[in-house]
Parts: sequence; C-alpha cells; structure tokens
Amino acid sequence: MSVHRPDGGPAKLVLAVIDGLRSEVLEQVVSDGAAPHLAAVMERGTYVNDCVAAFPSVTPVCTASIATGAGPAEHRIPGMNWFHRPEGRYVEYGSSFQASRTFGIHTSLTDTIYNLNLAHLSRDTKTVFEHLDDAGVRTAGTTFLITRGRHRVTPTGESALARLAGATLFRHPLWGPRELFYADMFATRRTGCRSQLGLPGARDAHAGCVGAHLVEHDLFDFLLLSLPDNDTHSHRLGPDAQGESAVEADRQIGRLMEAAGGIDSFLDRYAMIVLADHAHSLVEERVNLLHVFAGLPVLHPDDPQPERARIALSPGQRFGMVYAIDPDAREGAVAETLDALDGVDGIDLVLWREDGMGVVRSGRGELRFKPGGRAADARGERWTLDGQLGALAGSASGGVFASEDYPDALGRAWSALTCPTAGDVLISAAPGFEFVDWGGADHVGGGSHGSLHRGDSAGPLAWCGCGPAGRDARAQWTLRDVLPMVLEHFDVPA
Repeated sequence: MSVHRPDGGPAKLVLAVIDGLRSEVLEQVVSDGAAPHLAAVMERGTYVNDCVAAFPSVTPVCTASIATGAGPAEHRIPGMNWFHRPEGRYVEYGSSFQASRTFGIHTSLTDTIYNLNLAHLSRDTKTVFEHLDDAGVRTAGTTFLITRGRHRVTPTGESALARLAGATLFRHPLWGPRELFYADMFATRRTGCRSQLGLPGARDAHAGCVGAHLVEHDLFDFLLLSLPDNDTHSHRLGPDAQGESAVEADRQIGRLMEAAGGIDSFLDRYAMIVLADHAHSLVEERVNLLHVFAGLPVLHPDDPQPERARIALSPGQRFGMVYAIDPDAREGAVAETLDALDGVDGIDLVLWREDGMGVVRSGRGELRFKPGGRAADARGERWTLDGQLGALAGSASGGVFASEDYPDALGRAWSALTCPTAGDVLISAAPGFEFVDWGGADHVGGGSHGSLHRGDSAGPLAWCGCGPAGRDARAQWTLRDVLPMVLEHFDVPA
C-alpha cells in the first residue's frame, strides 16, 4: 500500500542502505525481536531475500548501481581498484588502509570523494539525486560513496577535525543533494552530529543523528540514509558476527522513526526502502595475484620503470582484473594471463571477451555468451549460449537459463565485461578465498565480497509505502530496480 501526504502527493521516502547485510542475519535479528524497526518495515510491506548485487559485488560498483539504476557497463565504475588507461595509473577507492597508503592517502581520498563522483561516474547516467533535484524534490543524503546531485556543497568547518581536514585535504566543493552530510567533511547545515571524519563504528550513529534532525525539522522529501558500519564489522569479525551490527543499524533507523513519533506514526507518513548493496562470505584463505603473475611484467605502484610493464593488476577483495597496458598487444597479454591463471587454487571463474562474445571459464568447463538469441534468463533478457552451461553451474529448462550459485549471472557478467574502464580479464574468487590487495592486506578469518557467487551477491530488499504490491512483480530483483521504484514514487520520469 502506498503512503501519501494529506494533500494527496507522494509521501516522503527514506532509502536506507545497510552495507553488506546478509539476508539470513536480518531474518534472525528480526525473529529474535532485536530489530523492531526493520521488522515493522518487513511486516507492513514486502520483503525479498535475494536481491542481486552488481558484479563485481564491491561497494563502489554496487552503490553506483543503486544510485543510477545501471550496471557497470553504463555507470563505468569497474571495481575497488582499477587501472585508469588514459592517465596510466591505478585508482584505489580504499580496499584497505594499507592499499590506500600504498597509492598515497591523499590520492586515494581524492579519487574516492571527488573523482569517483565528478570524473569516473559516467555523465550519461543520472543519479537518483540528479533525477529528483531536476524535478524539484528536496533531496538529502548521509555518507554514501555516490553523492552527485545538482547542489554545490562546500567543506564544513563545524568541528576542529573538519577544519583540519578542510585545510589539508578537502578544500574543494562537491556537487550533491540539497542536504548533504558526509563524514563531518561536508555539511549543508549545523546539526550537532559528529562522525569522527567517518571512522568505522561512528558512521551509523552519525547517520541516525542526522536523519533524526532532518525528520524533526522537515528538511527532505527523499533521504538516502547510508549505514556502512555493518560492512566493516563483518570484514573484521566475519559474516556470522553481523547480528550486533545489524541491530545497531536498526537502532539508527529507529532514531528517525522516534523523531516522527514512533514506528506507526513514521510508517503512516513515510515510505521506506531498505536494502543491502551486497552480501558477505567467510574468508579462510588468501591468494596473492602478484605471486600468480610473478613471471610477467606487472605494473607496480610508483613503478621505477613503468615502460617495461605489459599488464596492470587490480586485486579488489574477492574480485580482480588484469589489463593489457598496450592495446595493440591485448591478444598476447590475455593469452599470457589465461595461462598464468590456469589451475590456480582459489580462483573460481575467469572471464574475458573474444570474437564479440563473453567467455567464462571454470573448473566445470567453458561457456560463451552474448546478448540476443533463443535462450532467456529470469529477468527476461535473451542470450546466445555456446558451450557448457556447467561453467556457471547452470541449467536450462524451457529455454530459460538459471544458476542457483550465480544469480543473474549472464547479465551481470556481460555488464562487467563491457564496462569501458574494466580490465581485459576478470577474476572471481572461489568461496572461502580472497585476493591480497596492493597494500598486502586481506580479510582471512573475517568476511569479504566481490565475486559473482551467490554468497557475495544475494542480499535483502524490503519496502513499505511505495513500490509494487508484492515480490512477484519481478522474477529476479536486482539493485538496478531500486532507482525506478524511487522515481515512480515521486512520479518522476526516468
């Protein structure tokens, strides 16, 4: 059932993104009575337990898909770490503190906060903030990787930490929503809320504080409420430890509801969408791709002889990419890469493009695919398939391709392969494995994500007061379906 204002217009809408939340964890804390606010959204609305992430299932790619309703082929964000061909350098969005330090903290932060939104994210794909700003909807957001909107937001000097950061790192404005509160560094008004410059453990509380202030003072029609601490908690302690951080996310959502008079009062007046950008799986072993490619000339950060390198290597949690630096030598570089990856323990899927088709290779065989053809998938897309469906643990029944282990596999893989900024070879880690990043860090003993596998990719989605009446409106829900729900709620054309 849709919620409306007394004048008949669309109700205010909160889109809450709980970073890395697993569906099983959400269901458990709701069943235990530990997450009453999330429980109310699920009970009064619709719940989907297998909303599929983008591929790679890492935060920059997935948040870009949430914000634009597009895959990486369109929004052009290819991973956590990638090689910028025109600039001849690596881009690092913060795989780990060690990785950021390897490339330079200032460079990594500039890429993450400024370039991600203003240079790397395609101008051809409008964000949710741009769509709604253009329609006169009052937009607001807390610390989320995708901030691009139509309003100029200057660095804040509200706290001593913010003044220090502004004097040394963040001197330039962003373009964001009408109200933006980004890790103490950017704030469009004083709220008294602090996030210690976005340190893990303080970000959810900052979002809840800001959200409650915005509700209390009626400062938005649309709010993107980002709750990222669950991801950090799971990286450190593993996905089975998410219960504590999921309850904290629920507590912060509760602050908004209390500011509106409680759960019932809030849901009578506000629409709400809650989802995870991706899931998490346990990491038990590491794979160092530098060791795998030890015999090949790999470009290193601050390489003293970059002219000697033939390939660039981009490990990013449970996903990696290999780039042929010289486009004229692509065919040979791809062949060398495939030889080096053959039979390596911990690598599940290797993907590349050849003769106009996508190719995926695993220990189960090789499958070639491209859009258009006789086969269909769960989302109704048509495909030409040639080879062994088992390469993706798939099967076909009634002309429909499906894979339990790799949901929406063909569409996600094709979008990743055709992303203009992606590598020439993509690598998806096997369950239990993670790729060591450029800082030498991994999450062995904790949780991680990035692969095409279901364990990293299928997360929760719930909505109340907006959207279709049931989950059967789509046979397979993905992150790309969230933006259309938001725009339809406000009667804004896509």
